[in-house]
Amino acid sequence: MLKKIYFILFILFFSNTSAVSNSDVYIFATVNNEIITNFDIEKEINYLKILNPNLSKLKNEKILKLAKNSLINEYIKKSELEKIFDLDKEISFAEQYLKNLYKKLNFADEESFKNALAKSNNYSLYEVKKKLRVEILWNEFIFKKYGNQVKINKDILLKKIENFENKTLNEYLLSEIVFKKNKDENINNLINNIKLSIKEIGFDNAANIYSISESSKMGGNIGWIKENNLSELVFEKIKKIDKGEYTDVIQLGNDYLILKIKEIRTEKVLVNKDEELSKMIKFETNKQLNQFSKIYFDKTKINYDINEN
Repeated sequence: MLKKIYFILFILFFSNTSAVSNSDVYIFATVNNEIITNFDIEKEINYLKILNPNLSKLKNEKILKLAKNSLINEYIKKSELEKIFDLDKEISFAEQYLKNLYKKLNFADEESFKNALAKSNNYSLYEVKKKLRVEILWNEFIFKKYGNQVKINKDILLKKIENFENKTLNEYLLSEIVFKKNKDENINNLINNIKLSIKEIGFDNAANIYSISESSKMGGNIGWIKENNLSELVFEKIKKIDKGEYTDVIQLGNDYLILKIKEIRTEKVLVNKDEELSKMIKFETNKQLNQFSKIYFDKTKINYDINEN
């Protein structure tokens, strides 16, 4: 009943404006008492296209599905976070988080990013900051919940540092597709579908569709990774391919991974062991926390009443 009341109020509001008529507004999905309308979907699509411009090459129905799933996941995270956080509170490093985002998207500054948002029916910069706040607080929540379960073997990391000390070191600009099969799904069929998708629409768009990682919104882009931060299993696969190519499927527990090399750069490493160890610990910690995040979110999502039209 509450959903219907919200929707009626929404219709009444827009029926008094000249821009939108009653027939223009409809429910796309609901998550418990939250309504996702076609206007929400349109804004999310435009935002996702900024995060991954190649998204425009996909068929409309695929883009709609991506936007819908993105909003559903965001609403679930917000609902969980509202139980323990004030989502309107100021976060000291939120501006740096925003800066990292627009720099990663190759915008020169905040103003140019803001202008790009304003060119279409998109979120305002304020709304983007609110979306980023959800991600920041979700990461904080996962750290508080699982931080003590992160296991770091410093001896192994130090050995890696010693092996690369004063040598040339490759650094890879990587994109990823992280996926898992459903209970009754044939893994070989799934892999073939993903590879066919990569061939037809490109790696970035295939990541948008198939990847369960947070990087999927960015077309799977995970940035520059030094080879000494890669596991031995992953590095062995990476060494076999060149720029522009992607690896065979790598199984990591219950998940599967495909990596693409977008760029390679080589530099001589003058190692400060303390600094390098700190960076590697941070990298490994984030990797493990991302795994905990996916596991917790999947378990939590089951408890939500999701209706899709």
